[in-house]
Amino acid sequence: MPAIGFGVYQIPADETERAVGDAVETDYIDLLLIHQPLGDYYGTYRAMEKACEAGKARAIGLSNFYDARFVDLAENMDIKPAVVQLETHVFSQQVKMRHLAEKYGTHIMAWSPLARGMNGLFTNKTLKAIGEKYGKDNAQVCLKFLTDEGIIVLPQSTRTERMASNLAIDDFSLGETDKELIRKMDTGKALAADFNDPELAGYLLAYDRNFNPRNK
Repeated sequence: MPAIGFGVYQIPADETERAVGDAVETDYIDLLLIHQPLGDYYGTYRAMEKACEAGKARAIGLSNFYDARFVDLAENMDIKPAVVQLETHVFSQQVKMRHLAEKYGTHIMAWSPLARGMNGLFTNKTLKAIGEKYGKDNAQVCLKFLTDEGIIVLPQSTRTERMASNLAIDDFSLGETDKELIRKMDTGKALAADFNDPELAGYLLAYDRNFNPRNK
């Protein structure tokens, strides 16, 4: 099965449709996502719906859409987002968004499921104590917790041994006491980027105006 990614951030709807057609050198694209809730994302999503209806995309979804923006788009589109990709890890467990997404049959997909090692994740004593019971490291405990919560995880690594380790989480089960300890680690706040922050939105829009070759 092919696994192709194509970014459609700040791309007009007609250009999205053309680019999707050009990108499909195989029979279909597995998943199309809108990267951020900026610009004409309604037009972009409708173009993605057409790609889905034409069989060029198996599924479509969103990335970094939170709260009202997620609900507004999901309510007004014929094809509901298959996934919404969010910064999700033990320090930001996205409990509210998980409940919102569930209403539309949308799955949470975690980018940065290991928090990029922030907040001392790889040396956290709570995670370490849990992992020692099962012969697992902190990263494996985190990934197991997230998948047990029904969250799709996308851990990044360039090291073969780390990739293998990240996959080796099906041979143990976290106890309910373990899970409650991890749930208490949730701060309810993003560590990498807050996409509800108007300053971040302004920065990203300005970046696009200044550096997007299409705007030259």
